Amino acid sequence: MARITREELFEKIFHDSYEDLKDQNLRVTRVRVPGKEVCLAHIISSPETSVYRDLGLNIGVHEGEDHSGEAIGIIRFTPWEAVVPAADMALKSANIDIGFMDRFCGSLIITGRLAEVETAVKAVVKLFDEDLGFAVCPVCRR
Repeated sequence: MARITREELFEKIFHDSYEDLKDQNLRVTRVRVPGKEVCLAHIISSPETSVYRDLGLNIGVHEGEDHSGEAIGIIRFTPWEAVVPAADMALKSANIDIGFMDRFCGSLIITGRLAEVETAVKAVVKLFDEDLGFAVCPVCRR
C-alpha cells in the first residue's frame, strides 16, 4: 500500500471543502477505540537467553535470576486494563512468574516451566472468551 501525504489525506477526507480549509491551521487527532480482544497469545517454549535479556526479564525484581530453559508466554489485550485480571488469573491457574505487566498498553509476559506457562495462557484466554465475552485469538506455541 502506497503512503499518502497529509495534504492528500485531508483532500480525501474533506473532499469539496478542502480548498476552503487549505490555508487554515488544522489539527489532526488520532483516536483509537479499543474493543474487547485478546489479540496475541503466544508461548515461546525454549527461548534463547538473549530473548530474556532483550525483553528485560533479567532486571529489576528478576535481577540475578537464571531463566534459562524457562518458557515465555506473551498475551496482548484491549482494553489495556484487562491485563490486571489476566495476570491474576495466570497466577491462580499455574505456578508462573509475572515477567512484565503493562496496564497502559495491555501487555502481559509470564515465565516459568513450559507446562505451567501453557496452562496459564490457556486459562487466561478461556476466561476472556467464555466468561468475559472477548474476541480471542488462538494460542500459538513455538
